[in-house]
Formats: sequence, C-alpha cells, structure tokens
Amino acid sequence: MTSHTLTTTEPTPPMPTGEIVSRLLHTLGDPDPARGAEDITVVGADPLVPSVHRLADAMSAAIGVFGRQTAAVGEQRGHPHQRVEVPAGAAIDQLMATYHTTLSGRPLGALLDDPTLLGNNDFYRAQGGRWIFIITTYPHLRDAVCSVLGCGPDKVGIARAAAGWDAFTLEEAICARGGVACAVRSRDEWLAHPAGRHVARRPVVEIERVGDGPARPLEPISEADEALTGVRVLDLTHVVAGPVGARLLAQFGADVLHLSRPDRPDPIPMIAMTGGGKRNAYCDLRDAHDRAAFHDALHDADVFVHSYRGLARHGASTEELVRRRPGLITLEYHAWGADGPWGERGGFDQLACSATGFAVEEWTDRPSLPPTYLLNDYLAAYLGAAAVATVLRRRATQGGSWRIRVTLAGVCHWVQELGLLAQENVIGLPRPGHTPLAALSTTDTDFGPLTEPATPFTYSERHVPQPGPRSPLGSAPLQWR
Repeated sequence: MTSHTLTTTEPTPPMPTGEIVSRLLHTLGDPDPARGAEDITVVGADPLVPSVHRLADAMSAAIGVFGRQTAAVGEQRGHPHQRVEVPAGAAIDQLMATYHTTLSGRPLGALLDDPTLLGNNDFYRAQGGRWIFIITTYPHLRDAVCSVLGCGPDKVGIARAAAGWDAFTLEEAICARGGVACAVRSRDEWLAHPAGRHVARRPVVEIERVGDGPARPLEPISEADEALTGVRVLDLTHVVAGPVGARLLAQFGADVLHLSRPDRPDPIPMIAMTGGGKRNAYCDLRDAHDRAAFHDALHDADVFVHSYRGLARHGASTEELVRRRPGLITLEYHAWGADGPWGERGGFDQLACSATGFAVEEWTDRPSLPPTYLLNDYLAAYLGAAAVATVLRRRATQGGSWRIRVTLAGVCHWVQELGLLAQENVIGLPRPGHTPLAALSTTDTDFGPLTEPATPFTYSERHVPQPGPRSPLGSAPLQWR
C-alpha cells in the first residue's frame, strides 16, 4: 500500500439513543424491541468527553440492553418487571474501569510483573508519515516485536527501529512472528481491505442457531435469587472483553467456572478486576487429563465463553462442543472474526481502533485512541453478556444449540455508524481522569481491597447485585459445585 496522508471523516447526523437501543434489541432477537427500548432510560448524553465518537451513548445503550435482557430472564422466572436506568457518566466510567480500579490502593498497572510491557504499547511513526500501533503487553508479544525490530524492549528503541520500516510490512512481519501490531488505516482503507469487508458485512453481535437441542425452560426462582441463578458457564477467556462478559453473568447469579492455562495466566490484577463471583480452575486443553475433565464439565454446562483461536485443534470448536452437549450456547470473542481473512491473527482493543479508521477520526496531531483509552473491550463484554441472556430466553422455548460472536473490530464499526460529532463541539471538554464521573465501590478480596466503578445501572423495583468474591487461579477443581 502506498504512503499518503490520512484524512479524517466528516461529522454525520447522530442516531437518537432510543433508536440505538431498539436496533440493538432487534439484533439480539428480542421479541419486542420497541417495548424493550421503552424500559431503558439513559440519563445524560454525548458529548461528555473530547471525542468525536459517541462513547457515552454507545456504552449506555449496551449497558441498558444488558440490564434489560437480564431482568427479562428474571421476569420469565418469576421476578417483577423492571425498568432500567443508566447514567451516561457511569457508562464512561465503565470504559475506563481498568484505570479507575485500584487494588490495595494501588493502580492495577503498577502491580504488573513488568509495567514497561504495558507502557510500550503505543502508536509509532513508520516510513512515509504512516503510523503503526505495536503491542508488547505479554512477554511473548514483546519478544516477537523485539525480534523483528532488532531492538531492546524500550520505547525509544522501538520508535527508532520502527521509523525505518514500511508500516504495512512491519505489521505483517510482527504478526508472522507471533506478535500483534496494526498499521493505522483510514476508514475507507479498512473497508477496501478483505478483513474490513468481512467485518463490515456482519452485525455487531452475530447470533446463529448451529444445531438441534432440547428446549431448556427457565425454572422459577425466588425473589432472593438473581436472574441467572442455576445457569452454568465455562469461561475460557483472558485479558478484558471475555473475562468481563463472564463476570457480568456471574454477578447476576450464574455459576461461572473460569479456566486458565497454568503456564500462561493473566496477571493477578486482571484476575482481581475480572474475577468477581467466579471460581478459578486450571485447564490446559493440550493435556489429555485436563481435556477429559473439561468435557465432563461441558456435559452440564449451559454456556461456554471463550476468546482463543485454534480451539478446534483441541476438540473444542463450537461444532464439536454442541455435538457433545446439544443445547449449548457458545459466546466467542475475536478481534477480526473467527473465519475471516484475519481469523488467525490476534488482536487487542487498540489494534481494532487502529485498523478501522477510528484512530484517524480521533486524530489531533497524530492518530489517537479514545480519551477513555479502551473502547471495544467493555462494549463487547456487555453486548456479549446481553446476547447470552437473550439466547437463554430463546432456548427456553425454541430449543437448539446457539453460537454468539462478537468482534472488537465489529464493535468499532458499530460505534462509527452511530454518527460523528463535530470536532469544535468536543475539543474543549475535559478529558476523563482520576476523578470518576459517577460512583466507586470497594470490595474485600483475597488479593486485598479492590476499588472499582460501581455497577452502572439501576433497576426500578430491585437492587442490582454487586460482583462476588475473587479467588486465586487454580483454587477450584475443574468441576461444578
């Protein structure tokens, strides 16, 4: 691809928030999306932060839909009808949860084994004025970058080495070495790319019936029970989107068993932040004993959530799992789509922003991430969890085995499609910082006191549950209670 100056996109008329909510409910297959949208009230609206994208409106809609769909499960099981209210400021806080959260009074980033790994993640200028976002969050990703660039793991060295590369050649070289990076593209460039066309053809949440399975009615529950009580979830996820999505299911009563490879765990701060209400077991699907235990647990699972590529090699593709467990619901998180041109390529929130033109639209003197830093991870978490609640309702009457897919790049597309705000209307707004717009909550955990943004919505007739206790990795057996 030839080098040239990237151009930003002109403002577009914003879609009303009520229409955003109604369209989301329609995408999820809600039987009455218009009525569902009437049950959701968003207090406040964009712009709240200096972004041309509708960050608060998008996140408020996703949160509201999750709250409403979870309440609808409860209503189907005997709870009274609930209306949902979402403060837009609390929605912005959720996008920044990683940065508002502290463990024993310390920011999560300061507790990593090597904080520089995270600190090196940034846009780097390449040849011809092009830019590339490079990720070094984990040691194996850092090693791939340093191996290709022939430099040490420091920001100055990476910048000096990247300046001598064509951005697209460097992207391919790092990904081929097992790392992750993405050249910054305009929206038009992305939509002309095969991977971009693949993502753009799909809804922000894909729901597909992939096989037969018995109807599993939602059993009545008591007023004291949460809506998802009795739902069993196997959680094979890592980093942010998948773990937060599964944590939301646990918060509303699901029995969530989180699985992790003992040789490649997420850092303790991440487990503390995303592990509320989960039990944690070790599971390496490459090991025959662990694989057998996994299949035993699968026999009684309702939902399988994962965010890994290559599970088919270990007998854990959706097709194989629903064959073993008819009626299973799978929720897959991917960066670029499981079966598209970049299906075998890893990715992170920041890379989706870089690829899709989002970072160009946020451009000031260089491509930029949103002022909340993260975008897709938290939106994807709420959208995926909302889809699980919806499909539980559909399975109760229709039966079937179901697959849900959410991609980080697809979330970017969805936010862009909501319309852009004029730069002059947002440029002077304060950037979100250490003081949150809404409320914080503190919970005692096995890792120390955890302070994080409070649950970002309320019900009209019922208290919203708080996240449950956190437990260390490997502290539970790979079996149901």
